[in-house]
Amino acid sequence: MSKQTFLKGTLILILAGFITRVLGFINRIVVARFIGEEGVGLYMMAVPTLVLVITITQLGLPVAISKLVAEAEAQGDHRKIKKILVVSLAVTGTLSILFTPAMSFLAPILAEDVFTDDRIKWPLLAIAPVVPIVAISSVIRGYFQGKQNMRPAAASQVLEQVVRISLVALFTSAFLPYGIEYAAAGAMISAVIGELVSLIYLAAMFKVKKKIKIRRKFFKSVKNGKETFNQLMSIALPTTGSRLIGSISWFFEPIVVANSLAIAGVLTTVATKQYGGLTGYALPLLMLPSFITYSLSTSLVPAISEAMAQNNLKLVEHRLQQSIRLSIVSGGLACVVLYIFAEPLMLVMYGSSQSAIFVKVMAPFFIFQYFQGPLQAVLQALDLAKAAMVNSLIGAAVKTALIFVLATRPSLGIMGAALAIVIGIMLVTLLHFATVMKVSPFNIYIKDYFKSGLTMVASGFVGYLFYENVLVDGVIAFRLIAAISVTSIFYCILLLLLNLVEKDEINRIPYIGGQLSRLIPVKK
Repeated sequence: MSKQTFLKGTLILILAGFITRVLGFINRIVVARFIGEEGVGLYMMAVPTLVLVITITQLGLPVAISKLVAEAEAQGDHRKIKKILVVSLAVTGTLSILFTPAMSFLAPILAEDVFTDDRIKWPLLAIAPVVPIVAISSVIRGYFQGKQNMRPAAASQVLEQVVRISLVALFTSAFLPYGIEYAAAGAMISAVIGELVSLIYLAAMFKVKKKIKIRRKFFKSVKNGKETFNQLMSIALPTTGSRLIGSISWFFEPIVVANSLAIAGVLTTVATKQYGGLTGYALPLLMLPSFITYSLSTSLVPAISEAMAQNNLKLVEHRLQQSIRLSIVSGGLACVVLYIFAEPLMLVMYGSSQSAIFVKVMAPFFIFQYFQGPLQAVLQALDLAKAAMVNSLIGAAVKTALIFVLATRPSLGIMGAALAIVIGIMLVTLLHFATVMKVSPFNIYIKDYFKSGLTMVASGFVGYLFYENVLVDGVIAFRLIAAISVTSIFYCILLLLLNLVEKDEINRIPYIGGQLSRLIPVKK
């Protein structure tokens, strides 16, 4: 099996993540154009329930599998790798059998009594079959990530989005005559089929690449896998605790928002529309750059676990510094672009700039979101998933309380929910950072952070001036593309001039890395 270096594996995931996010955005644009803000609101109110069920079903095993497989690989213990896979498949399979019918049974009750909109039951019913599919896929992905072979996982993500986007227009338009709730359910069905195709691909790649036979003595391996089960659970339970907290928080978020807006005097249909604008239009745009930090996080767990297994603390600190610096560099450009071009971006992508105010208010603070993932991955790799879980719990509690406090005020309304989400993100990231500082040999280079801030301000100023004064009579989409291009180029030039990226990192970029790396001076 082809094993990649930390940077190479990360670059593969970043490329796949970029393609996936672009395709995902096309998918969201299609859905938004077909079913509007109210339909997107129904769709997005169902998604947190799905994420909660999947979080419980996966039980934090993907991270645990990745970590333990990386450690076993470093020790050459292939028998242990088989036990890890067998036990993980048995656990996720059993939980899938329990939760898939439970989700279908509870859908009408949740829709009517909890979400206060019985139309949500149709998207909930439509998405229920995806639970076992995602659960099994996550085990195979965790195996490949533990082997530090990111290609199969990356390709499966792209394939899933290609299938979904190919079907979403067909299903939403087919069900739209029956009502927007059925159209939202049609969008969910396209997601189920996309995940199924992705699983088929992963299973095929697993069969080709694996050096172990899973089916041989499967139940015997399960029976003798008590020690492996305990090892998996020691990592998985705190990890799933963090994710479960986030999922439960997200599950309650639309409920708290809907009831808070009702207290503020907002009608149910209007509240659904406003929530759709925030979570279906603004937040996906703000989360778009997170594919880079997600890629870093995915590569970090096995890389740091392997380094810790070899007692190489210097490499652990290097990987941590590298991931945080790359997160800030990539996230900084995203914050600039989203803040400066919020209105034209929303107008070009969705045909409406009504939700642009959310993007503009939240964008400057989303830099915290972009390096939260790598920090959490480091904590998990260092066996500090419990600390990450406590931090997530504090952040979720504060966010949920603030949603109720702020969104019930008529002067704020849905903007209160947006502010609460941002505060929650900032709090969790700062707590993660403080925890890492306590337990890891980590130095803070204030000069680099100052240079990053200077780069963001300068490139934002240049981008704003270009958009407002150049090509003002041109087509808005062309103006926007030109302005973002100028901003990005200026930002990258400043990164090179201020030495915010290292020569080796640039050199690993396919095709153009060698030429670009010549522009970077060697650090003395």
